[in-house]
Amino acid sequence: MKITLDIPAIELEKLVAPSLIEPRVSLRNISWQQYETLVTTLSPCPILRLSYNAGNLEIMTNSSEHESIRSIIGRLLEIYALERDIDLYSYGSTTFCNPDAARGLEADESYCLGERREVPDLAIEVVISSGGVDKLDIYKGLGVQEVWFWQENCFTLYQLIDTTIGYQEIQRSQLLPDLDLDRLTQFIDPTQEPQMIRAYHQTLRDNL
Repeated sequence: MKITLDIPAIELEKLVAPSLIEPRVSLRNISWQQYETLVTTLSPCPILRLSYNAGNLEIMTNSSEHESIRSIIGRLLEIYALERDIDLYSYGSTTFCNPDAARGLEADESYCLGERREVPDLAIEVVISSGGVDKLDIYKGLGVQEVWFWQENCFTLYQLIDTTIGYQEIQRSQLLPDLDLDRLTQFIDPTQEPQMIRAYHQTLRDNL
């Protein structure tokens, strides 16, 4: 069965408009089948991110700033896990879907702790521009235990209570309770990524 999706040309142009910061297109009344088709069709283009929430679809183009911040956060966290002997399994920006809940998206970074599972324990989102679908509601439908948002140079953390209640904001990660995120934040500077990675690595070793 072939499924088509008509997106106005003016909306598609937003996704490649150099004058816009992380342009996005929001569509309503999109079926699960249409969403799955778009995931397959657009998967060769990694800068495009799709977020689907019960019929509402957002397509966003990630900026170079977004990608560089996402990358350095992931590298810092992986260095922490290595130095603290934590089994961390990376999923990167894999697409996770739950057709029963009609939810799906690609996290900026995502991980499992201890062992690899079908759904990550931790998802990290970099927020450069606001708007669009409610990603916490999508993560609730996927059953992700913790979600960290990086926005305006700081982290905001959420822990899943259950799939009915949803998330509550927390001050410290429950998955990585010994991780000092305030310290890690000091090293999130993509303009000096190699130096920041080395410096954070040395800081961890100095505090064993």
